[in-house]
Amino acid sequence: MPISTSDPAHDQTALRKALMARAREAGFDDIGFARADARPDLPEKLGRWLALGRHGSMDWMEETAARRADPQTLWPEARSVIMLALTYGPESDPLDLIDRRERGAVSVYARNRDYHDLVKKRLKQVARWLAETQKTEVKVFVDTAPVMEKPFAQAAGLGWQGKHTNLVSRKLGSWFFLGAIFTTLDIAPDAPHDDHCGACHRCLDACPTKAFPAPYELDARRCISYLTIEEKGHIPREFRKAMGNRIYGCDDCLAVCPWNKFAQAARESAFHAREELEAPLLAELVRLDDAGFRAFFSGSPVKRTGRDRFVRNVLIAIGNSHEPALAEEAWKLIDDASPLVRAMAIWALGELGEGEALRARADAALHVEEDEAVREEWRSIR
Repeated sequence: MPISTSDPAHDQTALRKALMARAREAGFDDIGFARADARPDLPEKLGRWLALGRHGSMDWMEETAARRADPQTLWPEARSVIMLALTYGPESDPLDLIDRRERGAVSVYARNRDYHDLVKKRLKQVARWLAETQKTEVKVFVDTAPVMEKPFAQAAGLGWQGKHTNLVSRKLGSWFFLGAIFTTLDIAPDAPHDDHCGACHRCLDACPTKAFPAPYELDARRCISYLTIEEKGHIPREFRKAMGNRIYGCDDCLAVCPWNKFAQAARESAFHAREELEAPLLAELVRLDDAGFRAFFSGSPVKRTGRDRFVRNVLIAIGNSHEPALAEEAWKLIDDASPLVRAMAIWALGELGEGEALRARADAALHVEEDEAVREEWRSIR
């Protein structure tokens, strides 16, 4: 039933309260409201970031820049943006795994089901109620659409973009997903959230690859999350040792944030880590063929990388493990069909002290090798 009284201010208060109640029923942990034109600064900021090339090979960022920076370019009828947060907080410190070099570190958000489907399902519940009761048009977005969720979440009062560029909440810390509902309805906006980072720079200091050129700026090309997930080619040599055992994503800058003392463990069971992904053995992961990879990561966001990129990442972790026993696994992949895998098998073996054995095979391998990056790996151990 539509919310309607003779008092517009009362209508807005009642609508906001009803939406908050619906959001809680759907499982969300926080909600905020912003105008669709709340961030006129975004086109310039995004344009500068793209001009500096900090998006790396993510061409889709540039292709969708106009729609990404302005909700009303994406959907001209949009008047309000409803931002919702759903926590996925870990039950233990993810940094505890970094020193367990025989095991791989998977980013907390990816240790179970794909959040896109789970968050969108809940967004649709709230959006459906809004559309039906207020006779308004709605669209829902979760990460994959050209929407800048974090700036609009700040405009909607959910938190602020910290020096690591991720959203920080005084109520939830940093461990939460964002979803957006665009609507043609005018909803009274919340006040934008103030920045509370202060003089703290723990997140900047914690980054293994120094991906922050300055506070509040990210160079994705240096970010381990980008390198392990978005980078389709060979990972530059300069970043490999710094990656350690991080095989899918990186949580370091989030994990050290002091505001995470307010973070909540995920209530949604689908966000609780699968036992086999809490601290997976590198020796087991590196053996995955394509079918095994698809089966193991069915329903997981990790699946989007594909087997070759994932095993590439695992081999880098093996090279960084200082575990000579893992060399046997790398040797099995020296002739893998994927050049990404072959190159990192060579690099890992070199790091594990197998240089002499590699040199004995180098001339024959170079004679047949077609991929220039793999050839360079062979040359590097000569």
